[in-house]
Amino acid sequence: MIAPPLLSSQLAVNVLDAQSLLAAFGVLGVGVVMFAETGLLVGFFLPGDSLLFTAGLLCTGTADRGVRLSLAPLLLAAAVGALAGSQCGYLLGRKAGGALLARSRSPRLHEGARRAEELLERYGFAKAIVLARFVPVVRTVLNPVAGALGVPVRTFTLWQVAGGLVWSLGLTLAGYALGSSVPNIDKYLLPVIALIVVVSLIPLAAEVLRSRRAAKAREARG
Repeated sequence: MIAPPLLSSQLAVNVLDAQSLLAAFGVLGVGVVMFAETGLLVGFFLPGDSLLFTAGLLCTGTADRGVRLSLAPLLLAAAVGALAGSQCGYLLGRKAGGALLARSRSPRLHEGARRAEELLERYGFAKAIVLARFVPVVRTVLNPVAGALGVPVRTFTLWQVAGGLVWSLGLTLAGYALGSSVPNIDKYLLPVIALIVVVSLIPLAAEVLRSRRAAKAREARG
């Protein structure tokens, strides 16, 4: 039975705030959020990037917020949640097609679906599946979109596992490394989280730039 103080803290959790989620649910919450954000369309608004980074930081014990996580269970929960969620989203897309997205009234979700389709068409399955991990909302909708478009199961599974491990473990370990090496990093937590989200978009930006240069080169030759 959950004690009243713990129950009240869980009921009052702010699902948009990484620190609130971690304080209420700990490592288990990380796995659940990773699964929901990558596997269920209703989870597109969840703070995946900041949650992973903040959780890694809290493993160092440098953040004075009354929360201390263990690194090994955290890495396992993050990876399992991210990988299982993506595979679930893909299977839902194969079975339901575009019906799931058609029922949604969220402009952000539909915009994410459009960008997901563009990624798949422009970069091919492998690159798109990996790059999508680093783009909020797109990493939620690309999985069912890939299923609906008939991306081969083996291809999707291989590259979602590769991208999922780089994303989930990379951001978590980045938070852990920074918290271990920089004194009083807790004072600068919000700017650091913003920075890590920006950095996580670099692979996509680099790929877009490379693609545009290649397109210009083809036009010049033509």
